[in-house]
Amino acid sequence: MKTELDHSERQFLEQLHRMGAGTIQEIGDAVGVTATAVRQRLTRMQDLGYVARDLERAGRGRPHHRYRITDKGMRQLGDNYSDLAMILWREIRSINDPEVRQLLRHRVRDALVARFGSVEKIPSVWDRLTHLKSELSDRGYSVEVEQGAGLPILRENSCPFHELAETDRDICELEQDVFERVLGVPVKLKKCCQDEHTCCEFEIG
Repeated sequence: MKTELDHSERQFLEQLHRMGAGTIQEIGDAVGVTATAVRQRLTRMQDLGYVARDLERAGRGRPHHRYRITDKGMRQLGDNYSDLAMILWREIRSINDPEVRQLLRHRVRDALVARFGSVEKIPSVWDRLTHLKSELSDRGYSVEVEQGAGLPILRENSCPFHELAETDRDICELEQDVFERVLGVPVKLKKCCQDEHTCCEFEIG
């Protein structure tokens, strides 16, 4: 999964998590930046869904806002599973029994498909694709959809499995297989970051 935060943004989010919640002034004091800089950072964090704002009333003073990290923000801070994913994938691929290896691969695929929810009741392929884009975006993928010259295109602006794909292109085939099963139509990988393209493009239908 693509990490959306740079190092300073992640530090900001971690500091807010340690505080529990805080006003703009309290956060600024804690991280050592101006109120203007805090507001700009909080605006981005709110837009990403990583920070929420609560209105707090205390006594007879003016109400003020306190900011806190959301569940999505907590998941973002915990999104550091690349080493574990590499180990698990390599262990699956190293299994000698082809039937067992294929069974595990299919179970991984089916688990990924299940995460995106059922689209069986969505009649239009384009609407299914839009649903998939929304689900991917919610998980931190940088994706776009567009109507190509012939068929719809799903574009990943960066490879979510870059480190894995560098050593094993089967992960690309797995992702293609997942998209096919979610959308219920053929999906073809037309461009891939591993082939020195700037994005991965899947042709739908």
